[in-house]
Amino acid sequence: MHIILGLLGAAVTILVVLYRLADAGIDLGGLNPFLWRRRRTWRQQFEANPIFSLEEPKDLAAVLAVGVAKIDGDLSAEEKRALLGEFEATFALSANAASDLLASSAHLLGDARVLQTQLGDLLAKCRDLFSPEQVDSLLAMLERIASVDGAPTQRQRTLVDGVREHLVPPGPQGTWG
Repeated sequence: MHIILGLLGAAVTILVVLYRLADAGIDLGGLNPFLWRRRRTWRQQFEANPIFSLEEPKDLAAVLAVGVAKIDGDLSAEEKRALLGEFEATFALSANAASDLLASSAHLLGDARVLQTQLGDLLAKCRDLFSPEQVDSLLAMLERIASVDGAPTQRQRTLVDGVREHLVPPGPQGTWG
């Protein structure tokens, strides 16, 4: 009996000490591995780049088109007009919807250098969303956007080639491959 009373006294003492530590501002809840994992998962989701959460091919194609136009600096008025025209023609959108898509894509993209460094990761995640016809349409649209201000720059060419490399499946090798 005296052993049980000693264990109960120790348990009560530990609970009182934990209560006093919590009152003093020291929280031992951070030692909980389940809470730590849940917080870490939420932080990764909250701090992640929003273009990695896109699930619609149209939205991703719009971000890529804005990225091609924006890779060398800010969008010019001619590039904006070309993007709006492409969105209206390719996606069959109204002028207001195309304007909204351009604004949201530019906001989601932020700095176009993200596409230079993380294009492979982005397209590997989204490769299955695109049909072959959508890939062809996307590549044609990117080519047209890249050549709005004349010949495409090296950065634009690299980005379009990277999209082509990641989205177009390799063809048959033939007998000499």
